[in-house]
Amino acid sequence: MRSPDAPDVLFVCVHNAGRSRMAEALFTREAAGRYTAASAGTEPAPRPHPEVVTVLDEIGVRLDDGPGRLLTPELAEAAGHLVSMGCGVDAACPALTTPMRDWALPDPKGRSVEAVRAIRDDVLARVRTLLAELDAERGGTHTT
Repeated sequence: MRSPDAPDVLFVCVHNAGRSRMAEALFTREAAGRYTAASAGTEPAPRPHPEVVTVLDEIGVRLDDGPGRLLTPELAEAAGHLVSMGCGVDAACPALTTPMRDWALPDPKGRSVEAVRAIRDDVLARVRTLLAELDAERGGTHTT
């Protein structure tokens, strides 16, 4: 049985500084308390990428400036769903046993603000689809 403190969805990446942090923040906003999310990385960075912070600020989503979280097998196994951001986490974490879906997304690090906006919008669309799937699993629907 999953711990009540375990996230419903865990977004994983290598540095936990771009895509995974963006996905966690957008999921948390869009879920509006229905589900919980966390993010982690195999080699956590000391802070999120500044271009990610910028494009999230544009839409009113604040990103914590703290370091990324280390992905551990325990954290992954506790999560209800795992989502890789297309960064080869399966190869970096062969011990993970939780099924993982992969969102093949480009790394926003060092890209133009316009390119990171496009990544943000792609992540947001995927988050909304995932939320609809989770709502369907629960046997209900949610309207915003």
